[in-house]
Amino acid sequence: MKIGIVGLPNTGKTTLFNALTGSGAIAADYPYSTIEPNIATVDVPDPRLDFLAQLYSPKKITPATIEFVDIAGLPRGASKGEGLGNRFLSYIREVDAVLHVVRCFENTEQIPCDPLGDIEIVEMELILADIEIVERRYLKQEKVSKTDRSLIPEVNFLARLLQLLADGKTARELTVVSEMEAAILKEMPLLSTKPIIYVANISDDIYWNGEPGEGVYVKQIERYAASQKAEVIEISALVEQEFVQLGETEREEFLKEIGRQRGLDRLIRQSYGLLKLISFLTAGSPEVRAWTITEGTKAREAAGKIHSDLARGFIRAEIVAFEHLKECGNMAAAKEKGLVRIEGRDYIMKDGDVTLIRFNV
Repeated sequence: MKIGIVGLPNTGKTTLFNALTGSGAIAADYPYSTIEPNIATVDVPDPRLDFLAQLYSPKKITPATIEFVDIAGLPRGASKGEGLGNRFLSYIREVDAVLHVVRCFENTEQIPCDPLGDIEIVEMELILADIEIVERRYLKQEKVSKTDRSLIPEVNFLARLLQLLADGKTARELTVVSEMEAAILKEMPLLSTKPIIYVANISDDIYWNGEPGEGVYVKQIERYAASQKAEVIEISALVEQEFVQLGETEREEFLKEIGRQRGLDRLIRQSYGLLKLISFLTAGSPEVRAWTITEGTKAREAAGKIHSDLARGFIRAEIVAFEHLKECGNMAAAKEKGLVRIEGRDYIMKDGDVTLIRFNV
């Protein structure tokens, strides 16, 4: 699964990417310091793996991962090819979800901070690109519908979608009323339908001192995000990047000082949830591992994530909820209390299911 980091130039996207990944991508105060996207795979924080590692002392611990893509700043006019815009838009099409970084601090050029204006510039470019796609399909289907009346419901839907986009609204805001409409929307490679998290990037001064103005910018973004059914997370990309450069002892002191989880750990977890992903867990002396699946995955499909033979020869899954295993202290105690369940191939997997697959090939 890929998550693209987007925003206007110089909003702190690459600084955020470096903090997420520990990379050394160029972060500069000029447009297009990022042209080709920077890509890195990031571990999803999961303290459950630490507990399982204590139980089993495995040779290997493998967390779930997400791939982050740092995409160059999106300028006004990108939908018309300005500033290499077409190339940047194509990178956005390839990701599954979006982190939209919004500047909530004054920059070195003293450009006034205007989070909603910045969001509007980026999202209007995505909307304009979407209009081109929808319009092409509408004109084609509208012509064919003159002889094939079965296409009229699709034409009507496309007309409604076009009007919504023309009004400056994202495709996320469209009310879908039928399976047919949902299927058409899924078929089209629209940019403004992608799940999104708005990242309110605040300065390090605001992060540490809570200076006036901070709440105003973040609350503006939160109100807008609510209209998009999206989430907001407040982060200082600069502070998070500095954290990555600290030693282990200094990191522990830092976390004690702020008294909460790192902002980026929360962001990674929220990104994982944004894609409707969950983890089931396997544990033993060779390896403790989190396996990524989508919500609603059945046990037999989950077994196939481990190895195709497990899906082909699936007999049953022996499952205990992580919370129950932790309360009991070990698997033997969980079995004594009847908390280890036998589930069949159609069982819907839950996040944190500690799983043993029985199979025969």
